[in-house]
Amino acid sequence: MPDPLQLRLLPEWHDPVHMLGNQEILRTKKLALFCSRKCPGNLILKAYDLARSLRDAGTTVISGFHTPVEKECLRILLRGTQPIIIYPARSIENIRIPSKWRKPIAEGRLLLLSSFEKKHRRMTAALAEQRNQLIISAADEVLFIHAAGGSQTEQLAHANIPQGKTTYTLNCGENRNLLDAGFQNFS
Repeated sequence: MPDPLQLRLLPEWHDPVHMLGNQEILRTKKLALFCSRKCPGNLILKAYDLARSLRDAGTTVISGFHTPVEKECLRILLRGTQPIIIYPARSIENIRIPSKWRKPIAEGRLLLLSSFEKKHRRMTAALAEQRNQLIISAADEVLFIHAAGGSQTEQLAHANIPQGKTTYTLNCGENRNLLDAGFQNFS
């Protein structure tokens, strides 16, 4: 059984953060992963290949793993041995741990984070927006698999540029909005 939730104040964040799992994962180099809910088919296939590549390279990935593509990436990542950080847009107090997460938590390679109080039992758009900003703050690099034009993910992507973190996307016509804004090709 995982350790009980612990409340810690991370130096780069101003809010208390609840953690379940191996806190040492926070010391690793982290790649934030985002993808719009609507994603073109060719990018979905590239995302799956990318997730396998990140898994095999041992890259620590941090994400909310909320959209369909992000969820599938998590499924692929869970088959590896690399660290993973899941940041739900809700409280993790009294959370039911999915069975597929239990072994990685016990192995010390999965960490759940949340800065939301117990009263935030359900995700909202406002909580997701706040969570996404915290993910970017915690990450060393940021990857947008796809940010559909006019989407909240595109707004997040463009708002991230001034933070000075290396920001990537996949090189294809559907991501021209990000590439033209100066995002680097993730290879």
